[in-house]
Amino acid sequence: MRLLSTFAALALAIGLPSVSLKAAEITVLSGNGGRPVVIELSGRFEKETGNKVNIDFAVNPQVRKRVLDGEAFDVTVLNPPVLDELIKAGKVKADTRTVIGRIGIGVGIKQGAPRPDLSTAEGFKKALLAAKKVAYPEEGASGIYFANLVKRLGIEEEMKSRLMPMPGEYNVEVVADGAADMVVVVASRIYGVKGVDMVGLLPDELQTWIGFAAGVSANAKDPELALKLVKALAAPSAEPFMRQVGLQPFVE
Repeated sequence: MRLLSTFAALALAIGLPSVSLKAAEITVLSGNGGRPVVIELSGRFEKETGNKVNIDFAVNPQVRKRVLDGEAFDVTVLNPPVLDELIKAGKVKADTRTVIGRIGIGVGIKQGAPRPDLSTAEGFKKALLAAKKVAYPEEGASGIYFANLVKRLGIEEEMKSRLMPMPGEYNVEVVADGAADMVVVVASRIYGVKGVDMVGLLPDELQTWIGFAAGVSANAKDPELALKLVKALAAPSAEPFMRQVGLQPFVE
């Protein structure tokens, strides 16, 4: 111990980076919708604390199943109803439940392609019918909503051969690859995907908002540290980046 203390003092004296003896790893299981925010803010947390954040993304139903099946984690980021179910199941601590924000459904197209008119429901309907292939996540809140929206628009039959249900981890990318002309998914998922342009959100009359909330596992290795990460994900300082990727901070 004396040797470690002597080294720390020496490092400080000669300007070496400080070494944290309490560095730890935090495991995060997160839904796909908040991906850019979770990645960015977890990265900031790593730099500020010296601790490592390991993130595993999947659609909400898959995360839910993995947690209920007993997979180990420290923090989870999910749609509020799914998180609340895990709280009731005793998997997440109720007093750590923290709302992060909400995001709407967006449309992405191949970079440089003509931009469809999304200002009205009729414009969105025409855009769908003009596309040869439309990708969307087969599971998860945004995919379920979109599939029902196609029925609501009365074009289910016309769209049957055009729809491309995709895995939650790989749906925007097929637009960049040229396999689909358009993707409809939670807007934050489109952010930062090379070769894909974000057209915009669905028109107001067709829009739905999907919330994101975080909580600490009932069996977290270091509950105090895990809670610090949860608070960092919802900190006021995170708001500018959230809005940059289309996520709106909110309080229920």
